[in-house]
Amino acid sequence: MSQPSLFRTSPSQDYFHLFNDKAFVDGEKTVKLLKYKKEDVAAATSVPLSSVRYDEKKMPAELRERLTEWAVALNLVADFFQDEKKTIIWFSMPNPLLGGMSPRDMIRVGRFKKLLNFIQSALDENQRENVDGKTSGQKKKAQKKNV
Repeated sequence: MSQPSLFRTSPSQDYFHLFNDKAFVDGEKTVKLLKYKKEDVAAATSVPLSSVRYDEKKMPAELRERLTEWAVALNLVADFFQDEKKTIIWFSMPNPLLGGMSPRDMIRVGRFKKLLNFIQSALDENQRENVDGKTSGQKKKAQKKNV
């Protein structure tokens, strides 16, 4: 059954353990997975380099929001692949459907919203294909029984 659009922004689980029990993002781990330097994080989030901190009490709200979005995107893709390594590879490889950019580069240059829309659309399309495939498979079985 298709997931309601209200919930399509939430992965089914935290594959990379990027959130603590209070749902606070582990910024350091998220940045490490994406192989970003502090300068990359500052540029992608529009947070001054001197303010890029990952401590829960010192992290600027804007940085926390961006890192949370990135962590959710990582987990959404991991939800599809069911494999952490494949997910990291997908984020690292240039994608022709993204203009030849890798997803991690899209984030780094500030195009996260476009990337998230792409991820959600791809997941929706895959879900539709799975539902359509199951429906046509059931029809074929019914036709075979009737023959």
